[in-house]
Amino acid sequence: MKYICLCTLAAALGGLLFGYDTAVVNGSIEYLVQDFNLSANQEGWAASSALIGCIFGAMLAGMIGDRFGRKKAMLICAALFTVSAVGSAIPQTLSMFVWARFIGGLGVGGASMLSPMYIAEIAPEKIRGRLVSIYQLAIAAGLLVAFLVNMLIQRMGDTAWNTDMGWRWMFGSEMIPAVLFGVVLLIVP
Repeated sequence: MKYICLCTLAAALGGLLFGYDTAVVNGSIEYLVQDFNLSANQEGWAASSALIGCIFGAMLAGMIGDRFGRKKAMLICAALFTVSAVGSAIPQTLSMFVWARFIGGLGVGGASMLSPMYIAEIAPEKIRGRLVSIYQLAIAAGLLVAFLVNMLIQRMGDTAWNTDMGWRWMFGSEMIPAVLFGVVLLIVP
């Protein structure tokens, strides 16, 4: 039972990343807008581009999970989260940023389907609901962690620093849970 709970926590990191990726843009968007001098339309596109990726990630996740297995499909999601974190932290143009966020959206959409499915498949029937609910809790935890990390990064400098570098650190910080997700997935069945 302990092993099943550990595997559930490992898969639930997909939910944490779902929440993190969704919330990280909230603390960084004003600095991104200033850094790239974005119009209102461009700001909306920058903020919502991950959602477009979510649509495609969710559409493809079932097929990929069926073909390669849930674990391998979640490893792909971990890789997408990592690529997105790096790409969102280092873009030189709005287009580069949007593509990086789209890639992260693929991971979010995939994880939103694969992680709870994996948990449900490994969980004993009598506690399946409780274990799958950990995924939902992880989403909320990811939202909270992203807001806290954004706040801590924002406090590291003034507005000029946040406009130049802070927002990049906010997006780049997602590498930590993304890599952790990939590593812990290597030990689950």
